[in-house]
Amino acid sequence: MNKKKLLFIIAIFPILTCSSQTDLEKEIGTTSRHEKVMATFKSTKLINGHTNETIYKNELDFKVDHRFGDIAGRNGGIRQFFGLDNSSDVRIGFEYGLSDRLTIGLARSKGATSVQQLYEGSLKFKLLQQTVDDHLPIAVTLFGSNTITAVKSNNEDPASATAYNNFNDRMNYVVQVIIARKFSPNLSFTLIPTYIHRNFTRFRDQNDLFAVGAGGRMKFSKRMAFVVDYFLPFRNKDDQNYLENISSSKFYRPLGVGLEMETGGHVFHINFTNATAIQEMQFIPETTSSWLKGQYRWGFSISRRFSFNKNKKG
Repeated sequence: MNKKKLLFIIAIFPILTCSSQTDLEKEIGTTSRHEKVMATFKSTKLINGHTNETIYKNELDFKVDHRFGDIAGRNGGIRQFFGLDNSSDVRIGFEYGLSDRLTIGLARSKGATSVQQLYEGSLKFKLLQQTVDDHLPIAVTLFGSNTITAVKSNNEDPASATAYNNFNDRMNYVVQVIIARKFSPNLSFTLIPTYIHRNFTRFRDQNDLFAVGAGGRMKFSKRMAFVVDYFLPFRNKDDQNYLENISSSKFYRPLGVGLEMETGGHVFHINFTNATAIQEMQFIPETTSSWLKGQYRWGFSISRRFSFNKNKKG
């Protein structure tokens, strides 16, 4: 099986698992008598990373994510109004619940590197749900996305990240297994093994990259919670040293912290992160900003849920 076929199967794996969901629950003994844990997280994303949550059937979630410029450091400070004069990335997306467990998503991002004008299609499938009695102590959700860049090809520099020769070069894939647990009504945690494949990269950058993410949510009032997430990419050291030497910039691990607020039908996040990009295929392998150098930025995300369920009142 060639790589293209393998990536295609991985990307549509959430759909393929739908037919086996009932059998899987029977195998592990999760039946209706084991009450399922609800709302492990309040949103489908924390700050940079995804959560295990999906959209309910016939509901539409509209989400806007925004990252500003550096707050401090040589590119921040009062001259740039602490980053508010600049925008490193913007993402507008829609997620729709095909079922309570299967969500389809479409989004468009500016992009924070030379690879810009990003169009993303995604699938998210809730494979397993944690039960209240700990018969099943964790929740498992699968996520897959395909991102296409529409930026103009830079054929003048064959070593650049946008020296595309054909449409296939513009394709990027992300696959994640999102493992989550709600320890109490106020505390939830997630672990996110991640695989990224970029069909085309700059010279000596990695086409295939593995990473692991972790995140948590701690609720401290009725409508407010503290959220955090972190990603550790596993890069090839020789390629990393080469890229850092020629670009005079280092790779750093994305870390985000923020405040989550529920306001009726909205979930609003104010966050701080050293990641300039929003999409996984960029912020995991391409974060070159450091918290210690003041190269972190504040941003926000806001989501609004709409219901198209005819049987639902209100």
